[in-house]
Amino acid sequence: MNILKKQINKIAAIPDEEWEMLHPHISEVIVKKGENMVKEGERAKTVGLILEGQMRHYYTRDGEEKTTYFYFENAFVSAYVSCITGQPSLLTIEALADTRLLIFPYAKLKELFSISIHWERFGRHIAEWAMMGLEERMVGLLTLSPEERYHALLTSNKTKIMERIPQHLIANYLGITPVSLSRIRNRATKKR
Repeated sequence: MNILKKQINKIAAIPDEEWEMLHPHISEVIVKKGENMVKEGERAKTVGLILEGQMRHYYTRDGEEKTTYFYFENAFVSAYVSCITGQPSLLTIEALADTRLLIFPYAKLKELFSISIHWERFGRHIAEWAMMGLEERMVGLLTLSPEERYHALLTSNKTKIMERIPQHLIANYLGITPVSLSRIRNRATKKR
């Protein structure tokens, strides 16, 4: 629980007495490798913090998966739009390794937003973080070539992707085939 409290307090300082409003609603779960935290078409109801492991979220279009994000230790993870709207999730969140999380119901978090300025601030910062990530991802996919996207990934603070994610999923994340990724990597190596 201390890890969750620490991560939440990095985003917005929550007084101890207000922390206790969420504490009883937190549980630990393990999502096994290949299993889903949330599946496309299901309504998402929880927010989680990854303690150990890694996950990805992806959309499916015409039977093809489109990876849009990876999550690692100390990251919050949720099909947040589904939580907010109550509609079925458009994305799937899959464990890429056995993943241990602390989860809590979004409904409780929403209740806390309405009674505590500190929790409301946490919610605002989470929404801002999600918006920035979405814009960064969208701009990269729409304005950069595959080679530029690969270079941006190499020079970003997302080193865990390069270190821990299989190449075929990195290619999928970049919106290219594994063969194209191999060619781009070879060209990048020759330029050094």
